[in-house]
This record gives sequence, C-alpha cells and structure tokens, in this order.
Amino acid sequence: MKYKVEVAIKEDEIAKRVKEIADEITKMYENQSLLLVGLLRGSAMFLADIARKIDYNKVDLTIDFMDVSSYGNSMESSREVRILKDLEEDVNGRHILIIEDIVDTGRTLSEVKKILLTRNPETLRICTLLDKPERREVEIDVDYIGFKIPDFFVVGYGIDYAQKHRTLPFVGKVVEIK
Repeated sequence: MKYKVEVAIKEDEIAKRVKEIADEITKMYENQSLLLVGLLRGSAMFLADIARKIDYNKVDLTIDFMDVSSYGNSMESSREVRILKDLEEDVNGRHILIIEDIVDTGRTLSEVKKILLTRNPETLRICTLLDKPERREVEIDVDYIGFKIPDFFVVGYGIDYAQKHRTLPFVGKVVEIK
C-alpha cells in the first residue's frame, strides 16, 4: 500500500496537553509514591514526556514497562493480546498508572488491567495519549485522555505502522494514495 502521513495533532498541541495531564497527575498523587507502567513500545515517548512533567518534588515516581502486543504489521488488530515482558516492580499495595499510546478496541488494556488487579495494587488508573471511543469493543474506564480522535489510522509520537514512523514529533493520519 502506498500512503502519506498528514499531521493530525501538532507537536505543540501534544506538549501542551502532556503538561496539563502531568499537572493533574501531580495533584492526584501529591506526597505519594506512583508507579508509571508503560505499555511498550508505543507509549515510550508519551511516558517519557509525562514523567518529566510530573513534579518530582511532589510525587515519588517510579517507572516500569510491560511489553504487550495486540497488533501485527497491518492496520487491523490481531485481536490476540500477548504479554511479552512483564513488570519487574512489585505492584502490591502501590498506586499504579498505566500509560498507553492509544485506546482502540479496549481489549489490550482490559487484559492488562485484569492481570495487574490480581496483584493487589492500592489504586490502578489509566492514562492514554489517544482515545478512539468509536472502536471500543470492551468497556474500559480511562482516567486521563490526551485527545479523543475519530476512527482513522495514526502514526507518530511513539505509534508505528509496521515499526515505522514512531519518531515523528506529531501524531499523523495515514492516508492511502490511490
């Protein structure tokens, strides 16, 4: 397929929203310890930016990652959720904030949430850069949302298409060239 990438959400819009979310998180977890759980690979840039904007004087922040796969090299979800790398941190009795790049069908987050809840965290919340509510197949509550977007395929700011375009500083819409 031949395609082009059109800017959907500009770099400065992302930076502004990341700061707003980080301020909300700082307020929510002030004087507490918080474990950010990034879902690899797509959330890495978003997590890094959020973590740097959370006030380290007010929140004791720790970061860990899970490698969770639900997409192959196509634009459609494989519908299979696989845990490829689990957390190294113990979540028992801790405040957990899952950081996700995009909530689409909700299947991936639903599975990750089920797994983490069996480990008895004090709290478990979810933060996503992008939310596509039109595509939801599984109900999932998201506590912090960067942007709600319509149902189109996106890349950039950590999100890939066949492992390409993750390093774009903006979120782009993939448009097929006919």
